[in-house]
Amino acid sequence: MEIQLRHNPSFSVARAILGPSEAIRAESGAMMAMAADLNLDAKIEGGLMKGLKRSVLGGESLFMTTATAAAHGGWIDFAPSLPGDVTVFDVTPETPLLIQKGSFLCAEMGVEIDTQWGGMRNLIGGEGGFLLRASGQGKVVLSCYGALDRFELQPGQQVVVDTNHMVAFARRRRWPCAPTTRRGRRPW
Repeated sequence: MEIQLRHNPSFSVARAILGPSEAIRAESGAMMAMAADLNLDAKIEGGLMKGLKRSVLGGESLFMTTATAAAHGGWIDFAPSLPGDVTVFDVTPETPLLIQKGSFLCAEMGVEIDTQWGGMRNLIGGEGGFLLRASGQGKVVLSCYGALDRFELQPGQQVVVDTNHMVAFARRRRWPCAPTTRRGRRPW
């Protein structure tokens, strides 16, 4: 499968070029356009309890849509509901990805989407206590409202990012959280 990013950065669209009978899974409502002979199937991925967990705790839709190409392949475009940027991450068993709610757009079938407790730092940071967890093997397409900066950190390198602007991070990263203000000082 090939994923092409188009119309970026402001109104990005992710086009998935599917091989024969290849499939991709997406957040409900993310499909913008597709080849006429693709098959769409919306269902509660992983069963009712897992779907409810992903929906209620992870902030995503209860239903996931699977698009399957015909015998000769096809294409499908995915777009976020708000204008902004789109990026592609490769998920491997060694590097699962933690994703803020509302940022998941679509993923290859080898990627499992579940929820994970993000800790008190995520809850206090204003994003809710839970994150989505993308694990397995394959590409994941994420979106954000506005521009997106991607940081590939070297060992020992640190960057401070406000939790309201975090889209995703690799599970192997430590994610400390601290207040941005101190008593007697003004906020940013």
